[in-house]
Amino acid sequence: MAQPQSAQAAQVPGKSNARVVNLGTNSTNAGVSSAVGVAATGSANTKKSHNKNSSKQQSSSGTGGGIPFKTMELAPAARRKKRKVPENKLPEKVAALLPESALYTQLVELEAKIDAALARKKTDIQETLKRPPCIQKILRIYVFNTFANQPLENGENKSSETPTWTLKIIGNILENGGDSSSRTMDNRSTPYPKFSSFFKKITICLDQTLYPDNHVIVWESSRSRLLHEGFEIKRKGDKEFTAIIRLEMNYNPEKFKLSAALTQALGLEAETRERIMTALWHYVKMKKLQDSNDPAFFICDPPLREVFGEEKVKFAVASQILTQHLTPLQPIHLEHKIKLSGNNPSGSMCYDVLVDVPFPLEKDMSAVLEKMEKCKEIDDYDNSIAAAIKKINEHRQRQAFFLGFSHSPAEFVNTLIASQDKDLKVVTGDAVQNAEKEHRSDFFNQPWVEDAVMRYVNRKTASGVAATGAT
Repeated sequence: MAQPQSAQAAQVPGKSNARVVNLGTNSTNAGVSSAVGVAATGSANTKKSHNKNSSKQQSSSGTGGGIPFKTMELAPAARRKKRKVPENKLPEKVAALLPESALYTQLVELEAKIDAALARKKTDIQETLKRPPCIQKILRIYVFNTFANQPLENGENKSSETPTWTLKIIGNILENGGDSSSRTMDNRSTPYPKFSSFFKKITICLDQTLYPDNHVIVWESSRSRLLHEGFEIKRKGDKEFTAIIRLEMNYNPEKFKLSAALTQALGLEAETRERIMTALWHYVKMKKLQDSNDPAFFICDPPLREVFGEEKVKFAVASQILTQHLTPLQPIHLEHKIKLSGNNPSGSMCYDVLVDVPFPLEKDMSAVLEKMEKCKEIDDYDNSIAAAIKKINEHRQRQAFFLGFSHSPAEFVNTLIASQDKDLKVVTGDAVQNAEKEHRSDFFNQPWVEDAVMRYVNRKTASGVAATGAT
C-alpha cells in the first residue's frame, strides 16, 4: 500500500499492505432526542343500562299492549379543557394595552427559534455519539522476540533451566508525526483504542517440525471480548526458525480493494464503499461530467469508460457496477525470524498501517448535552418571567374589573350577580335544572317521565320495606 520510509527499509516477503520501517539494532521497544410527543385522545366510558319490561297495560284507544322498551339518554360529553396558555406568553389584552410589549413578543419568538435549533443540534449530537466520525492515523506494529536460558555458541548452558523464547506483537498510534510508544495510556493527549481493537483475526504459524502439536495459534475478536494492548507467545526451544504472522484488519464499515482501472480513476487503493461513492461524485463534479439535460446521469471520460464500459451512466446504478471492481482485502502477511542469540530483544523492524480512529469528541459532546439538559440559570430566568407575567395578568384582570364598574355600576353588579349565580348552580349541581320549564305541564308529559316515576316508586317501596324490617 505504501512505500518504505527510507532506503534501508526492506519489504516483507509476500504481498502485504503494510509499510516496513527499519529501526536499527539499537531501537527501543515500546512496552447531539428530541422526543416526539404523542397526543392521546380520551373517550368517556359509558355505562350500559338495561331497562326492565313493564307489565303495565295501556288503556287508551281500547287496545292493550306493553310499554315499549326505553333506553336512558347518554350523559353529555365532558367539556374539553381550555388550552393552557404558555407561561412565558404575554396575554393579548395586555399586549394591546402596552405597545412596548411587542419587543418582549419578538424576544419570545426568537427564543422559540433558538430552542428549535438547539433541539436539532441535540439530535445531531446524539446521532454522532452513536456513530462517531473517524480520522485516519498510522498504526505502527512492532514484532520482536526475547529469549532466556539459551545455550552458548559452544553448546554449553549457563543455566540449568529450560531455554525459552517469547514472541511479542504490540502497536501504537503515531501522534503528531511522532511515535507515542514511550507514553503511557494515561499520559497520552488523546485516548486511542487498544491495539487488539484494530484486528478481526490474528494467526501465527510456527515451524511444524519443531512444534507439531500446536504450531498454529489463532486469536479472533469475536471469541474474545476483552481488548489487549498487545500479544505474546512463549514457548520452550533453543532452535531458530521463521514465524509467519497474518493480520486481518477490523474495518467497520468494511473496506475493499479497488481494481486497477478504478484506482487509476479515483486515486484510491482500498476504501469503504461509502467513501468510494463519495470520491466518484467529487470526480464527476470536478470534471463537470454531470449531464445538463438529465442530472441523474453523468458522462464517462476515458478513465471512467474503462470502469463502466459505457458513455453515460446513471447514478442510481453506479454502485452496482462498481461492485464488480471491489474485492475483499487480503490479510497482512508478516514474517519474523525467531533469533535466540545476539541482541535481546531481537527484532529491528516495524510496520505502518493506515487505520481509522474515532474522532475524540465523545467527552466534549457529552458535556455539551449535559449542559443543554441541565441549565439552572435559564430555569431560574424562566420561573421569574412566568411569575412576572402571572402578576401582570392579575393586575390586568383587576383593572378590567374596576373599569367595568366605573363605566356602568348597576349593569356591572347585575352581570356579576348573574355570573356568580350561574357558577353557584354549577358547583351545587343544579345547573341542569330550568325553573321556567318546570312550571309548565308539558315538562311532565315527556317520554322519560313515566320511567322516572316507576324508578321513584320502586325506590320508595324498597326503602319502606327495609325500614319495616328494621323495626
